[in-house]
Amino acid sequence: MSVVWAIVGAILILFILAEAFEALVLARRVVRPFRFTRFYYRNSWLVWSNLSRLILHGRRHQTFLSLYGPLSLLGLFGLWAAGLILGFAWIQNALEPRAGGLPDALYFSGTTFTTLGYGDMTPALPSGRFLAVAEAATGFGFFAVVISYLPVLYQSFSRREAFIALLDARAGSPPAAGSMLLRTSPGAGRCLNDFLIQAERWASEILEAHLSFPVLGYYRSQHDNQSWLAALTCVLDTCALLLTVVEGTDRNQARLTFAMSRHALVDLGLGLRQIPTFSPEDRLNAVGANELLAALAATGVKVQSDAAALSHLAELRALYEPVAVRLAQVYRLDIPGIWPLQEKPDNWQTSAWMRQANPLLSLGSERTDDHFQ
Repeated sequence: MSVVWAIVGAILILFILAEAFEALVLARRVVRPFRFTRFYYRNSWLVWSNLSRLILHGRRHQTFLSLYGPLSLLGLFGLWAAGLILGFAWIQNALEPRAGGLPDALYFSGTTFTTLGYGDMTPALPSGRFLAVAEAATGFGFFAVVISYLPVLYQSFSRREAFIALLDARAGSPPAAGSMLLRTSPGAGRCLNDFLIQAERWASEILEAHLSFPVLGYYRSQHDNQSWLAALTCVLDTCALLLTVVEGTDRNQARLTFAMSRHALVDLGLGLRQIPTFSPEDRLNAVGANELLAALAATGVKVQSDAAALSHLAELRALYEPVAVRLAQVYRLDIPGIWPLQEKPDNWQTSAWMRQANPLLSLGSERTDDHFQ
C-alpha cells in the first residue's frame, strides 16, 4: 500500500510542476484538453461572479469583482504549494514511516518545502535524505518563479491600462467609436492615423500578454466604466467605420489595425474555448447610424450612407462583435455602443467630490463633445 501512495505522490508532484511550468514559464497557449488551471479559473470565477450578484449593483459590485484577479492568483499559488507538500509527504511517509503517520510526514514536508529546517525531524535513510534535498530545491525554485512572475504580470497590466487611459479624452468614458471620430476628425491631420498605429501595437501586446498570462483578463481597470475589452471593441468599431462609411482617411492603416485587433479578440475567445454569441441588442441601429453619419457630416467629414456601405459595415461588425459579446458575458464586462445616445462626462472632467457637490454631473445631460468646442 505504501508503494501505491508513493506513486500517487510522485504523479501529483509531476502534475503540479507541469501545470506551474505551463502557466508561469511557457509563454504560449496550451491546447491540451484538460488543465487544472483552466478548470480552477472557470469554476472559481463562476462561483465568485454569481456570489457578486448578491451584492448591490454599482461600485461595490465592481469592487467585489475586481478582487477576483489578485485573490485567484494567490489561491492558485497556495493550491500548488499545498499539493506539492502533500505529494512529497506521501512519498516520505512511504519511504520512511513515522510514529505520527501522515500528519508528521506533512509537517516534515512543509518545513522542508519552505526551507524552514527546524531540525526536530530528520530523515534517517539515504532515500529520505535525497528526497528532502529534492523537495527543498523544488520549494526554493517554486517561490523564485512565483516572485519573478508577479512583476512581469503587473508590467503587462500597466502597459495595457496606459492605452485605456488615453481613450478617456479621445473616445469618452466608456469609449465609443462615434465619439472617437467626432473628437479626432479623420481629416484633421495625422492624429487619428497615429493613434491607429499605437492601437495596432497595443492589440498585439494584448494578444501576447493575455495568452501568456490568462489571469490578466480578470484584472479590471481603475475606473468601472473602462475595460480592456471595451477599449479593444472601440478600436475595432473605429476601424470598421473608417473602412466603410467614412472617407478621407488612410484606410490602409485602419485595415492593419482592424486585422490585428480582430486577431487578438478571436484568439482570446479561442483560448477560453468560448462560442461566439450574437447580442440581442444592436449596438448601432438604423437611428443611431443616421445620427452618427449626420454628426460626422456636420463636422466636415465625408461619409457614405448608401446601402452598400452600411451592408459592408454590418459584415465587418459580424467578424468580431459575437466574440466580444461572448467575452463580455464571461468576464462580466460591458461593451459600449458605437454611437452612445447619451454620454456622461469623461473621467478627467469629474471626480468623486465633484459628483457629491453636483449630482447633475453623473447624469450626463449633454454630450461631452460640446466641452471640446
